[in-house]
Amino acid sequence: MAEILEYECPCCGGKLEFNTGVQTLKCPFCDSEFSLDVLKQYEEDKNENHSDDMTWNTKPGSQWDNGETDGMNVYKCGSCGGQIIADQTLGASKCPYCDNPIVMTGTFSGDLKPDYVIPFKLDKNAAITALSKHLEGKRLLPKVFKEQNHIEEIKGVYVPVWLFDADTDSRFRYKATKKKRWSDNKFDYIETSYFSVVREGKLGFQYVPVDGSSKMDDTLMESIEPFDFKDAVPFKTAYLAGYLADKYDIGSKESIGRANDRIKSTTEQVFRDTVSDYDSVTVESSKVHLTNGEAKYALYPVWLLNTIWNDQKYTFAMNGQTGKFVGDLPIDKGAAFRWFAGILPICVGVVYLILRLIS
Repeated sequence: MAEILEYECPCCGGKLEFNTGVQTLKCPFCDSEFSLDVLKQYEEDKNENHSDDMTWNTKPGSQWDNGETDGMNVYKCGSCGGQIIADQTLGASKCPYCDNPIVMTGTFSGDLKPDYVIPFKLDKNAAITALSKHLEGKRLLPKVFKEQNHIEEIKGVYVPVWLFDADTDSRFRYKATKKKRWSDNKFDYIETSYFSVVREGKLGFQYVPVDGSSKMDDTLMESIEPFDFKDAVPFKTAYLAGYLADKYDIGSKESIGRANDRIKSTTEQVFRDTVSDYDSVTVESSKVHLTNGEAKYALYPVWLLNTIWNDQKYTFAMNGQTGKFVGDLPIDKGAAFRWFAGILPICVGVVYLILRLIS
């Protein structure tokens, strides 16, 4: 006995029936009509394996040359566990991530050598100016944040970053709708048209950054992006003079997941932006195939300031190349109460006046 194929309506999910009048499969619930060829293609596409294929060749960095790390010391923070590199002339006394004391554990050796470094373009004075501007006009800011001796603790740090290059070949299928509305003397009408929209194509990605330090908050690091790679140069230890450098503690393989998330998110947005002029659009299936995936190791310049207020840590960061500055600010509850108490009578007076005018 021949197998009887049953199809669900792509629009509403109802069971389709063959309509002799129009010689197509028709949905008795939403009146949508489909040819058999269209339905077969739709089912094949729906049942296709849509899992992403994202693999990488993660062998960045190179080995240090003999004598290249001479004069570089390693300091370890007993609080957050951070390992900081600094030359002998600079030294270090506090961790740039948590401000706790750090001690020298020996001379630097081992680990991968960075492929690239983006040198600092903005100095400490520029960072202090940016921080002072960030604090201007903040009436509810605790006084400690405005003290100059605290501002002076801002530190220049080279943050380890894994840079991912890849090409993607992607395919997305969307369910989209358009609504038509009209009225007569009795009723309001809405006609909804359903569309299956397919987008596919290739995108190339270069230098997608992923923070390689567990001490540096990923959200904070991504907030001061973008860094312009055109200023990157092959790494030389001379660029570290006068600055601290963080040793990576998250390897390139462990960073792949974040790189995949960033690449897929951008890919989804680029393709979604091409589906326009619809009232609604939802993704039905997607597949991102990644090729030529490679990782590189670089150091990016960041100015950091950490401080504690009421047992809560606050971190400020500035892009040492572009000057983009970010950081959350605490609120002095006492100042907030006094401010609220001061404006409350004014608010009450305004409300009273409005009520008098409208009564």
